[in-house]
Amino acid sequence: MDIKASIIDQQVESLAERLKPELQAQLDLNLQGDRGRLKSLAFIHLCVRSILDLDDLATLDCIVDGGQDFGVDAIYASEEQDGEFTVSLFQGKYKQKLDGTSHFPEEGIKGLINAIRYLFDPSINLNQSLNRRLQAKVEEIRSLIRDGYIPQVRAIACNNGLRWNEQTDRLIQIAGFGDQVEWEHLNPDRLIKLQQSKKPVNDTLQLSGKILVEDIEFNRILVGRVAISEIATLVDRHGERLFERNIRRYLGLQNNRVNDGIRQTIETNASYLYFYNNGLTLICDKFEYNTLQGSDHQVRIQNLQIINGGQTCMTIYKTWVNAQQQLPLDQARSANAYILIRLYQLSSFNTDLVQKITFATNNQNPVDLRDLKANDERQAQLELDIAQLGYRYLRKRSSERPTQQDITSSEAAAAVLAVWRKAPHQAKSSTREHFGKLYNRIFTGSLNGTQIISATLLYRIADHRRRQPASSDPDFVRYASCFIAMQMGKYLLQDLKLQRVDDLNHQHFFKVQELIQNQGSEYFDRSVKNIEDAIHRLYSASALSLQQLSATFRRGDLISQLADF
Repeated sequence: MDIKASIIDQQVESLAERLKPELQAQLDLNLQGDRGRLKSLAFIHLCVRSILDLDDLATLDCIVDGGQDFGVDAIYASEEQDGEFTVSLFQGKYKQKLDGTSHFPEEGIKGLINAIRYLFDPSINLNQSLNRRLQAKVEEIRSLIRDGYIPQVRAIACNNGLRWNEQTDRLIQIAGFGDQVEWEHLNPDRLIKLQQSKKPVNDTLQLSGKILVEDIEFNRILVGRVAISEIATLVDRHGERLFERNIRRYLGLQNNRVNDGIRQTIETNASYLYFYNNGLTLICDKFEYNTLQGSDHQVRIQNLQIINGGQTCMTIYKTWVNAQQQLPLDQARSANAYILIRLYQLSSFNTDLVQKITFATNNQNPVDLRDLKANDERQAQLELDIAQLGYRYLRKRSSERPTQQDITSSEAAAAVLAVWRKAPHQAKSSTREHFGKLYNRIFTGSLNGTQIISATLLYRIADHRRRQPASSDPDFVRYASCFIAMQMGKYLLQDLKLQRVDDLNHQHFFKVQELIQNQGSEYFDRSVKNIEDAIHRLYSASALSLQQLSATFRRGDLISQLADF
């Protein structure tokens, strides 16, 4: 028995027990007595959660396994950025035999190739070929494609054995997708590496040429240059562990224009990478080197983290791996390809400096700013206020599974933006900006715990119906949860006899709970009717496709129409 496969199997067994009720409800499956199917679903859940760094609820939302799933077990689309967005397709093959010797089957890769051919072409009608859960997600992706956004695809084959064979590699090449599709294999070995990512990285980095070292405010700073082969081998040794403080979800975002430019520079004019690239920012607990040496230092580093330049590192690594088929490592080292590094040894007296450095160097990637805003004074005050009302506000990411009494800061941001700031389209489609450009709009000085809890409870009702629509619900419910929550907020304020959300405070809290518990379903139904009427008013009697519905709610076309209700 393979030890790593055994460890993952124990995790899958535990997940299967814990998630069984939710898997049955969301996927409308009867899993009684079907232990193998349940474990397969739990394995896919583990893979999606580990790769995408999502919570349990968001991970469950990705799973589309069932009849008419086109060979796709889970699907996740990122937000669009720079005219592109990433779609991750997962297919899982879980063997009950834990020897780890089985290859990922050729038929599974054929299924993914077939899915990629058909799912990303908006002109192909698949209405009768997909289950409703997958269809809603595919048409949302297709609406982005129709609006001119380019999908970059990650095809992730997951099993508890070996990678697919060389013959299957030839099938992938024949498919002709090129750089727009990246193929990945995920098995127990990689899963365990992901889970161990919090262990410190201690290693030695070979620098080239002279270095600059200074002491500033009890911190040490080293600036120098490193051969890209050093970076590639560092990533090869430690993988995701290097990026625990970086933007993990971006590690797989390959083939965008920036990364493609880095790759082309390395392959055609590597000596200029040092001049074209902004370099890497690293932090550590301690670094040491031979001060008697004039240049080409070996630097020993404790608890190394790359906090800016993760995409550059991964692009270097991928390009370097491909190059090894033609160039041995020593030739790659002599290719005169270097990159600038800034290494910070941070004082224990400056505990918040790493946040400030990460914020400054990653400001163009605000998807990670939730962690950086966690210690903001407003977040700390909201945590105290919400605790007084019997809930727990999770302003920092945690591996702990939230309960119904827990509200994460990301959930709160989306709920407040949709319900009280009346920007439901941004609540759904601009999540990476919630703790960036939209932060001050969401977390105003007047925002309090009662407003957050009420918005979140309404948001959860609408989102639950999005995930598990009733048979009588119109198709748009799968796209309109944030708009529905906004309308529900209006009805709540009406019943509280309040004109403005700023007047809502702890004195209304028990009445808020009572109204949402007793009237929440009615608020939902009335809001759905409002949206139905607004759609008819906007589009007359025209029947809208799922792609058109998705685009309507993404753009916020209905907000002005709903103001009349």
